[in-house]
Amino acid sequence: MIRYNLRCAKGHSFESWFQSSAAYESQEKRKLVSCPACGSVKVERAIMAPQIVSKKGREAAVPEAPTADATAQGSTPLLMAQELELRAKIKELRDHIVKNADNVGERFPNEARKMHYGDIEHRPIYGEASPEEARSLIDEGVEVSPLPVLPDDRN
Repeated sequence: MIRYNLRCAKGHSFESWFQSSAAYESQEKRKLVSCPACGSVKVERAIMAPQIVSKKGREAAVPEAPTADATAQGSTPLLMAQELELRAKIKELRDHIVKNADNVGERFPNEARKMHYGDIEHRPIYGEASPEEARSLIDEGVEVSPLPVLPDDRN
């Protein structure tokens, strides 16, 4: 994971985590990175100073995870409201997919391929696929998307 300090065209500064620099660049190209304050998708990386730690200072340099109280105090009401709205929309999307699509479980890659190649009729499905299976489907031109998961869903 990599953390970037970002700045939008209107001058708002914020930070976000990405799986890799390539993941950031891909999301930025597709206009998926947006300013939480104004929604602008004209976002660029801000200059960041690297954190260099000597062997002696490693233990002291490890940041502590913020507590719920610290997070709540540091968040603006606007960001909290936007996050709650986003979570609600993601949950609504998941519920819609689960209600209107067939769960094919581990058969997902095979079922998706059969539909793509016309061996079976197209229908909405969801299921499980490893990252390698998902990449293979995408490489074959099969349209797949991950089902959004919220931290609360992993209980």
